[in-house]
Amino acid sequence: MRIPLTRYGLPQVAVFPITIIALMVLYFWLARRFLQPACACPTSTLMVWLPEVVLFVVLIWVFSFFRDPARTIVQDPALLLSPADGTIAAVETLDNCPGFDGPVLRIEIFLNIFNVHINRVPCACKIGTVTYKPGKFVDARRGDCSKINEANEVEMFRTDEPADRMLVRQISGAVARRIVCEARTDQTLSAGQQFGMIKFGSCTELYVPARDNLKCKVTIGDKVKAGLTILAKYQQ
Repeated sequence: MRIPLTRYGLPQVAVFPITIIALMVLYFWLARRFLQPACACPTSTLMVWLPEVVLFVVLIWVFSFFRDPARTIVQDPALLLSPADGTIAAVETLDNCPGFDGPVLRIEIFLNIFNVHINRVPCACKIGTVTYKPGKFVDARRGDCSKINEANEVEMFRTDEPADRMLVRQISGAVARRIVCEARTDQTLSAGQQFGMIKFGSCTELYVPARDNLKCKVTIGDKVKAGLTILAKYQQ
C-alpha cells in the first residue's frame, strides 16, 4: 500500500513529528506534575490540554503539508498543465523575456501553507539547464517576490510540436526556505511527472512563448492543481 507522503519531505517528515510528539509528552508530564496540583480548577485543566491540542494540530499539519496524493495525468500534447497547486496570482504577456524570442506568456501560482507543494512538469519535455539563484525571503504574495526572492529556474523543451522552450521557476517565500529540485539536464519527463517541491509556502511560475494558437485557460484567482488543471492549450 502506497504511503501518501512525498520523499521530498525527508528529513522533515521524520524529524518534525518526533520532535512534536516529544514536546507533547514532556509538556503533559510537566503540566500534570506542577499545574494541576497547584490549582484543581477548570483553568488548570485548560492549561494542561490546550497546548496539547495545539501541538496535535501542528502534528497533523506537518503530515498534511508533505502529502503526495495520487493523480491520474492526462497525456495530451496540446495541453500545458499546472506545475503546482495553489491560486493563480498573475497572468500576463511579456513583450520580451531573457532567453526567449518574442512575447512570452507568464502565469504565476501562489502556494499557501495548506496546498500540496509538489512541482510537476506541465507537459512531456526534456530538461535543459537548471539554474539556482540566491535571493531574499520576502512574502510570496508581494508583487516583486519573483524578482528578488531565492529561486530555481528549470528550463524545459517540449518533446511534442510545437517544440517550444519553457521555463518553470520555483520561488521561495517568507516561510519557505528550501527548494527541492531533482530535474537534471537532458532528462526526459512525461506530462505531470514530479520533479521537486518547495517547502512551507512559496510560488511557482510558468513561462512559455505566447503563440497565436496558444489559448490561456485560467484567470487571476482560479484554484489549480498540479498535473490536473489545464493552464493553456494549443489550438489546432
